[in-house]
Amino acid sequence: MKSVALIALDWGTSNLRACLLNADGQALEHRSAPGGVMAVVGGAFEQALLALCGDWLTQNDCALIASGMIGSRQGWKEAPYLDCPADISTAARQLTPVALKLPDGQQRILHIAPGLRYQETSGAFDVMRGEETQIWGSRLAPDSRCLLPGTHCKWAWTGAKGEVLSFQTWMTGELFGLHTKHGILGRLMLQGQERLEDFRSGVKLGLANQAKANHVVFAARTAGLMGQVAPEGLPDYLSGILIGLEVASASAGDDAAARKRPITLIGDDGLCERYGIALELAEMAWQRSAADSTTHGQWLIAQAAGLTA
Repeated sequence: MKSVALIALDWGTSNLRACLLNADGQALEHRSAPGGVMAVVGGAFEQALLALCGDWLTQNDCALIASGMIGSRQGWKEAPYLDCPADISTAARQLTPVALKLPDGQQRILHIAPGLRYQETSGAFDVMRGEETQIWGSRLAPDSRCLLPGTHCKWAWTGAKGEVLSFQTWMTGELFGLHTKHGILGRLMLQGQERLEDFRSGVKLGLANQAKANHVVFAARTAGLMGQVAPEGLPDYLSGILIGLEVASASAGDDAAARKRPITLIGDDGLCERYGIALELAEMAWQRSAADSTTHGQWLIAQAAGLTA
């Protein structure tokens, strides 16, 4: 086994994932725990980290790097936002150090990667934390567009050298959760059954009604009332409407050439499959990224910062 060179932490809102990497940047071992930023009580981030991989730290004299919401205002220590365009080398120069003490008395430094911010022509800002590391680790072709599905879905555009030029956040996942759990749309729904045909129907409706988003979402109730969609199909129908609206809006300025150039989907297999269906219905090409995009991005940042030497 090659020597350990880096411990990489993907520390998000809900989960903490750790990866032990060798001198070639290859994963030796993975661990995870439901110790995300919102689950850590009283700021006990050091204890959460040691509980998951304290033995790695005591056995290996290597650098530590983290990305994600751990660098947010609710995290261990707030890391800065870099203005777009932003690349790996810029991120590597602005890592935020956090001192930690191991049970055996050793002192170590955790390096938290910065997030990104983009100011739109309207003056409004958009931000991301963690997704930028995935983008840089996804081995994208020059001048690419990528899509990272999630609670807050990100669409991002990169330049000739892989720098993130701009991005947009779409709150599709959160809106789905709010509508189904706390709104009138959820009252007729039966959860737990996948109904992809109803999802496709919802996508088509969303794609065709980009300008009437607040109106067309109500169809997730009326389709149930009128017997057009069964109760067990309504969650997928609503999901399809919301994703269809997102795809239509995010791609509104595309010409024919742009629609033929594949969008790279980065993230969870199930969500990427759904977005792939929506993109195909919108007559847009897509492809999947490598599965190790997060840890590879962390490795590249650590390399650029001289942490793996």
